[in-house]
Amino acid sequence: MLADLPTAQFGSAGLTVLLLSTVGVAVVHTLAGPDHYLPFIVMGKARRWSVKRTVWWTSLCGFGHVASSVVVALAAVIFGFGLERVAFIEEWRGGLAAWLLIAFGAVYLVWGLKRAWRSRAHGHGHAHEGGEEHAHRHSHDAAHAHAHGETAGFNLTPWVLFTIFVLGPCEPMIPLVMYPAAQGNWLGLSVVITLFTVLTIGAMVGTVLLAGRGIQLLPLQRFERYTHAAAGAMVLLSGGAVYFLGL
Repeated sequence: MLADLPTAQFGSAGLTVLLLSTVGVAVVHTLAGPDHYLPFIVMGKARRWSVKRTVWWTSLCGFGHVASSVVVALAAVIFGFGLERVAFIEEWRGGLAAWLLIAFGAVYLVWGLKRAWRSRAHGHGHAHEGGEEHAHRHSHDAAHAHAHGETAGFNLTPWVLFTIFVLGPCEPMIPLVMYPAAQGNWLGLSVVITLFTVLTIGAMVGTVLLAGRGIQLLPLQRFERYTHAAAGAMVLLSGGAVYFLGL
């Protein structure tokens, strides 16, 4: 993409091309990558995050995701790294982040299955005076359930996601940042970074909230105890999609 942009000091026309490229890349890159929103959709549902909490962590992780790539791009310009070296660094970071998502998803899946097994309903029989007997069903995990707020266990989940997103690269942004930085166009650089950040976070939050609203409309009460296991599986699959399919 860097090669497609004007090589001379750009004026208003060059800046327009750069900004239009930024808009397109930010939106397409975010929506095309399930790792940008799927973890927050499933974890928000499983851990009963409020809308405010969901928006906060999605936005924070999106900001960390973009900011880390901005740092890499600016460092590349300062130290004179070419796009090939930067691409190698970003590819390494991308592989690491994908495997961390896979590992976290796998661990959370196992924990979720264990939690689902413990919370299964089962019956107990009771005998009373006069020979009367009856049975009732309950879950041993019910005493620990809360109607509101995050469920117990894996309370560091949002910080784990934040760490993974900071490590995860935002490759398409690199040339968009490197070009105005190399040209010394600080206004263009500031606008690109701001625009890309706002659009990326906006696309992430919008997708997460819309999907979360849709999930609420589904009759999933019967499968409530499997939500943690399902969340872990979805995170694992999103990491696999990033690493093996390049999404």
